[in-house]
Amino acid sequence: MTEPTTRNHPRDRIRAAFAAAGVTGWLHAVDIDSAAQIEVGADQPVVTASVHKLCLLVALHQHAEAGRLALTDQVESPAEGRTPGPTGLSAMLDPARVSLRDAAYLMMAVSDNTAAELLLARVGLDAVNETTERLGLTRTHAVQTFGEFITTIREDAGHGGPQALADPQVLARLRALDPARTNRSTPRDMTRLLGAIWRDEACTPEHSAAVRRLLGLQVWPHRLASGFPFDEVHVAGKTGSAPTLRNEVGVIEYPDHGRYAVAVFTRAASPAAALPAADAVIGTTARIAIDALRSPDPRSVGGLRGRPGA
Repeated sequence: MTEPTTRNHPRDRIRAAFAAAGVTGWLHAVDIDSAAQIEVGADQPVVTASVHKLCLLVALHQHAEAGRLALTDQVESPAEGRTPGPTGLSAMLDPARVSLRDAAYLMMAVSDNTAAELLLARVGLDAVNETTERLGLTRTHAVQTFGEFITTIREDAGHGGPQALADPQVLARLRALDPARTNRSTPRDMTRLLGAIWRDEACTPEHSAAVRRLLGLQVWPHRLASGFPFDEVHVAGKTGSAPTLRNEVGVIEYPDHGRYAVAVFTRAASPAAALPAADAVIGTTARIAIDALRSPDPRSVGGLRGRPGA
């Protein structure tokens, strides 16, 4: 059998897909059980945006596991002073009272920023960082709340408001787009976290199962899930977005028990808020990577073996 040509190597197909969609992209995908992996810039520092809600969710369940809180504890969300956002409590008009676990559902299923702030108020930013450090995510760090992240975008946009975000000069000064000044990680760190969740290493089996359940309830079909339009394939993930940034991390499970963690982070050349191709390429590149990992020919993934980060 002839060696695959360079243009047919999955890494080159992934890079070509990113380019065709008008984005710069970084990806890491790993077979959770065999540790075979494929990467495109897997150690590049990236802005996590709402992907960091996954780190908060794990910290919440570690606190529950240690008896520091009960997931059924109730929290109040007044109508005033909510963190801006288009979904969940952030978009609601009246006072609400929810349990911590229901706030976690809103945070993960529809990326509710107010629900995330309620949980951060109970868990604390330091505890989120302690959780990622404990799990060996050495390049993952939270420096601000989700509300603070949004505030920096508003401040840096200036008097021009949201319309100013179409200006390249404004985008260039956004702290929210600089991994050195906001919540950050790498694609490899994120797949390491997902692998720990799916192997019941991040929490006890009970709490890990609860985290997996919430990841499986995310409603957005336009990014990672778009690459796997099959009833028998299960997709669980968490998106993250900011001006020009579209991200998603998740796990794809096949009926033959194959399970694959994948993290895709992108930055678009265009500042347009609606870029369907930039959303869809997350699913496209994840599918290329996972098809390669499922290939019986080890040359399709360049012979990359070993634990993530090894």
